[in-house]
Amino acid sequence: MTVTKRKGASPTQRSLKHWRELGYLCAVVERRLPRGFVTQDMFGFVDILCVKDEDIVGVQTTSSANIAARVAKIIEHENYPVVAKAMRIVVEGWRKNVAGRWVRREVEL
Repeated sequence: MTVTKRKGASPTQRSLKHWRELGYLCAVVERRLPRGFVTQDMFGFVDILCVKDEDIVGVQTTSSANIAARVAKIIEHENYPVVAKAMRIVVEGWRKNVAGRWVRREVEL
């Protein structure tokens, strides 16, 4: 008998849960391209779009170790100046602490 190890929630799933608990309406806006394992983010860097009242937030979600790389990628992206004027941009990283619980770290650009 083969036992398969159940995978935990992805960073995107964790972020969706977090923002929805804050009362935001959220939509995943990255898409998997038909050929291969490549995903395309909205505007080149937004994974989740969150809206609440007049607040619009573009969330890039990743592991905690990759936050700095994602921030650099976003700031260097040609669409960043235009998008940053229209919405808040947040990079959200996830990691497990020593107790095995998921911990969220947020960097707002």
